[in-house]
Amino acid sequence: MKKEISKRSGLFLSILLSLIFVSSPLAHAQGQKNFLWLIKGKGNPVYVLGSIHFLKKDAYPLSRTIENAFDKSDMLAVEANVDEVGQTDVLDLLDKAMYKNGDGIEKHLSADTYAFVRREANRVGLPAELINNQKPWFLGLTLESLELMKAGYDPDYGIDKHFLARAEGKKQIVELESLDYQINLLAGFPDTEQELFLLYALKDLEALNRDVDRLVEAWKAGNMRAMEGLMTKSITDERRFYPIYEKLIITRNRNMVTKIEDYLNSGRTYFVVVGAGHLIGSGGIIQLLKDKGYRVDQL
Repeated sequence: MKKEISKRSGLFLSILLSLIFVSSPLAHAQGQKNFLWLIKGKGNPVYVLGSIHFLKKDAYPLSRTIENAFDKSDMLAVEANVDEVGQTDVLDLLDKAMYKNGDGIEKHLSADTYAFVRREANRVGLPAELINNQKPWFLGLTLESLELMKAGYDPDYGIDKHFLARAEGKKQIVELESLDYQINLLAGFPDTEQELFLLYALKDLEALNRDVDRLVEAWKAGNMRAMEGLMTKSITDERRFYPIYEKLIITRNRNMVTKIEDYLNSGRTYFVVVGAGHLIGSGGIIQLLKDKGYRVDQL
């Protein structure tokens, strides 16, 4: 029972942190670019792939270019190894994700936000009694998880899971971050930021429902400009969300670039899988690596 709770919780935690978007079949046209980059410095190369964490079974096979890059690599680096989520302390997670001793989410949200959340929860089929004991950061992930699964998308077919399965017993797997780090990041938000995070999650969910076809086409075509426009729309439209975006994306991008620089000087070829949202824009991993003088080629 504890293992199952931990598994589900860990999958929820990986959803929004990387601005994940779902996809229909990802058949790739010959000669078309991928959301994949080859990074070169003075040492060994590193491949960086933008990830989609929830997919359907018919999303596969992926582009041969992506699979070949993985085959050429010695190491797999992921944000967090979801296959080892059972190592997370379940009781500690629940303590950080749930209210207790009579406390509840209604006491920590504005009346307007609480009413909005109740409507969204009802729409995705989450009973009211399950809303009240969840902290805003965890409820945001729960609602988005349920919405994606309701639409038929499954984390077991996510790109991270695909390459973790391929690497098992064949390649060493390392983490850019960890689930503990991601949990503590969100759980550490004060009430005001947790409410913003929850609203940010729900706004992104609305955008997902509206723009999913365009997002899929942008990912399939490796179209960074289109992806950036769609994935940062919530921030562009409502600047109040920028502090959340900065903590969830921009700061983490800088930390991950430091790790990737270590990989570039390790003497081994790494295949790095990170959420697509970490690669886009002037503060994205790709631009940060260019700014540091590395050669960056989209494949």
